[in-house]
Amino acid sequence: MVRWIQLCANGPRGAEDGAAVPLSPGDLGRSVAEAVEAGACDVHVHPKSPCGQDTLAPHAVAETLQAVRAVTTVPVGVTTGAWAEADPEERVARVRSWTVLPDHASVNWHEPGAEAVARALLERGVGVEAGLWSGTDGAELFARSPLRGRVLRVLAEVMDPDPETATVSARALLAAIGPTEGRPLLLHGQDGSAWPVLDLAARLDLRTRIGLEDTLLLPDGQPASSNAQLVAAGLSQYGSAHRSS
Repeated sequence: MVRWIQLCANGPRGAEDGAAVPLSPGDLGRSVAEAVEAGACDVHVHPKSPCGQDTLAPHAVAETLQAVRAVTTVPVGVTTGAWAEADPEERVARVRSWTVLPDHASVNWHEPGAEAVARALLERGVGVEAGLWSGTDGAELFARSPLRGRVLRVLAEVMDPDPETATVSARALLAAIGPTEGRPLLLHGQDGSAWPVLDLAARLDLRTRIGLEDTLLLPDGQPASSNAQLVAAGLSQYGSAHRSS
């Protein structure tokens, strides 16, 4: 059994999503430390601007990474999502201006400029997580990419929020992705699909992730009080689903 869970600590969420979501570097550090103690073996965070928006600015990335690395030695990655910097050329420039480098960074392959961003990361020695979203042409574009054999891992990201159809959407996405050049595949859902897709990842013995980016709720529908609580619930549910498969 893989039982490999990445913590996705905050995502593009903001203060309106509740006090449990860590936004500042200090809050992220504390939240990550608790989640790693609960069993997370890798971390994905979204650095924030002073007003709480996702940013790729070098000072924000540096402060966030330093705060997380002060409390844990597990690998830590960041987003390069287009919502943090819409202009593809500026996104590449931001990556090249980082003064502190993450261990890895996610690149959403359906976004304009994804390959250039991925190349910039690889040139700097940063691992690339290839984000392939359901409902986009990301899987098709990645299949034709000359970089597909150079990424750290593939993220199969199920954006279907309906728990009733999430598993079907996940299987369709996995079929569209196909072979991954020997790279590990991480399967996860979003909001209503988070827990059904985590179950499927366990049954398929795949890596997965959980955290306040993906869901604000525990499996029983109650609000999660922390990332650590979600990680603990995720590990428990992963083990139960794997044993029943």
